[in-house]
Parts: sequence; C-alpha cells; structure tokens
Amino acid sequence: MDKVYKDSQTHYIIAIDGPAASGKSTTARFLAEEMKYVYIDTGAMYRACGLLSKQLGISLNDIPAIGKMLETIEIEIVYSVNGNRIMLNRIDVTEAIREKDISRLASDISQIGIVRDKMVDLQRAMGKDGGVVMDGRDIGTVVFPQADFKFFMIADVDTRAERRVAELKAKGIEADFEEVKKDLIWRDKNDSTRALAPLRKADDAIEIDTTGLTIEEQVNKIREIIKNKSYA
Repeated sequence: MDKVYKDSQTHYIIAIDGPAASGKSTTARFLAEEMKYVYIDTGAMYRACGLLSKQLGISLNDIPAIGKMLETIEIEIVYSVNGNRIMLNRIDVTEAIREKDISRLASDISQIGIVRDKMVDLQRAMGKDGGVVMDGRDIGTVVFPQADFKFFMIADVDTRAERRVAELKAKGIEADFEEVKKDLIWRDKNDSTRALAPLRKADDAIEIDTTGLTIEEQVNKIREIIKNKSYA
C-alpha cells in the first residue's frame, strides 16, 4: 500500500516555475490531480489579459487604457475533467489564448507594472489557503516566496520546441519547428531580462531538468520529493 502524507489535512502551496515548454504546466496539472489540489495556471491569466487588450484594440503603451481594462476584467479558472477552462469575462477563451500572437502579447503585457500587480493579487487570493499547485515564472520568487515547496523546471530548447510543436499539432494547428524554437528563444530572453519580476530560480527552489523525461516521470519525481519532505 502506498504511503500517505504525514498530515493528510495539510494544504501545501506548491510553486513550479520555469521557461516556456519546460513541462511545468502539464506536470503541475497532473500533480494537482493526484494530490486533489487546485491547479492554477498563472501564465494563462497573462494570456487572457493579452487577448483582451487585442480584442479591445488597446496598445500596450497606453497605460491609462490598460488600467481601465483591469478595473472590470474577470478571470476565472474553472475545473473540468478534461483540464481547466479559462474564462475571460465569463467567456471560455481556453483555446484562443494559445494562439501564437497571444503568446508574445502575454510576455509583453506581463512587464507592465499595473498588470502584474493585478494578477499577483488575484493569484495570492486564489492560493492563500493552500492546497494549490501554481505554475508560472515568478511564483516562488514573487507571488508565494513562502511556498511550502518550490521547483524550477528546465529543458534544452530543442526539446521544448518539439513539445510545443506536438502540443500545437494535437490541437490542429500547424507549426514549424524552427519558428517555434526561435519564438522560445525570444521568450526566454524577454522573460529573464525584464526589469519587473524576471524569470529566475528562487534560491531555495529545487531544479528539475525535464530533458528526456516523460510527463509521468516528471510528476513522479516531484511527488516523491514532496512525500519525502513531508515525512521529515
């Protein structure tokens, strides 16, 4: 019989950070399912912001307009047996936020201070009671620096590009490997060099190299670390 956590009533905050396509989102989702925790995809929240700015025709240089947009924005992460659905102002935008141009918009809009402040407030409210697995780029450094467990997932860029192409093709979207790889390299640089909450590994985060690992192996690796520390 498998071991159970030392305190079945403990509701941990688990932070998983890392660059795009490192496997963090899928791993976080499956880990949350196994632990019966809530999975919060923070990247999807920035994508939703980017999508709304596009729909409203708002330039990212127009800070007053962005601020007005944030006053009424509603973002919900709704549980579904087939994966969480992202609701933007009560409309399901789960597929729409995964389009290539929205990916870049998300990276750009996340550098705007008022946007990040709004999203961080929402994320902290969602996870304050624990029992959550939250993934992103600054969860362990900014959103929940006091998280019970922090992981930082990496993988070489070719592996990440292959994963992203497979993910897009599974959704019926044609994708060129070299273009996807180029976009990932751009996002890595953009996310890690931005002045506001840059992508970086927290000092106390555990690094997981997912190159060559299956999703199951990634989940098992993190789950065992949590279990072992829970017994300590």
